[in-house]
Amino acid sequence: MTKDAVLKEFEALKGVGKTKAKLLYENGFDSMEKLKKAKVKDLTKIKGISTKNANEILGQLKAKKIKPVKKPAKPVEKKVAEEKKKELEEPEKKEEAVEIVEEKEGAYKPKIKAVLNDTQKQQLRIRRQLKKRTPYFLRDEGFRYKRIPKNWRRPSGYTSKLRINLKYRPSKVRVGYRSPALVRGLHSSGFQEVLIHTPKELDAIDPKKQAVRIGSTVGTKKRLVIAKRAAELDIRVLNMKG
Repeated sequence: MTKDAVLKEFEALKGVGKTKAKLLYENGFDSMEKLKKAKVKDLTKIKGISTKNANEILGQLKAKKIKPVKKPAKPVEKKVAEEKKKELEEPEKKEEAVEIVEEKEGAYKPKIKAVLNDTQKQQLRIRRQLKKRTPYFLRDEGFRYKRIPKNWRRPSGYTSKLRINLKYRPSKVRVGYRSPALVRGLHSSGFQEVLIHTPKELDAIDPKKQAVRIGSTVGTKKRLVIAKRAAELDIRVLNMKG
């Protein structure tokens, strides 16, 4: 018998919980037969079991026969055979169920991906790693005064300490922070972004390399027309949900 089965049998006894069942098992009583043969002295040696508790356990074993753990009514093999028979008898029902799942509305559709070669994929990965290490560039004295905007401007002036690269000043924009040339300016998905304002502009788009971004001045009605036309042409729209 396994350890779990023996522990369950011990826990069935009155006055024996999980902890005492584990103590009995760890002290050599790894079956109910060994526990029946034990004496009061053997049980009281175990820490946590008193003389009264030992007498109670042994009294139960002598007076009653402990019921073994119930086995499943049917073996596993028979159950498997019955399930296979059911599958053979009702093949048509399963086919119908599959068709219903396929016809569900609002099913998840994967986003259109750009067609990239191996070097472009590698350089996109490199660009992501570089972006994690690239600092946020602040304007001169922007970290000190709230009145100065935080957007970057090249430091100028004879007394500018950011211009002369003092140690405790924030980082300055340099050529070394640039992303790889092959993927520079591309969207994170690998597409080249194209700004559009009308559905006609979609005809000039290459769906393998370019993705569109609808202009902010375009209204909701025209946006929906553009999104529908883009779906027909398999063009990815970057600023539309779904």
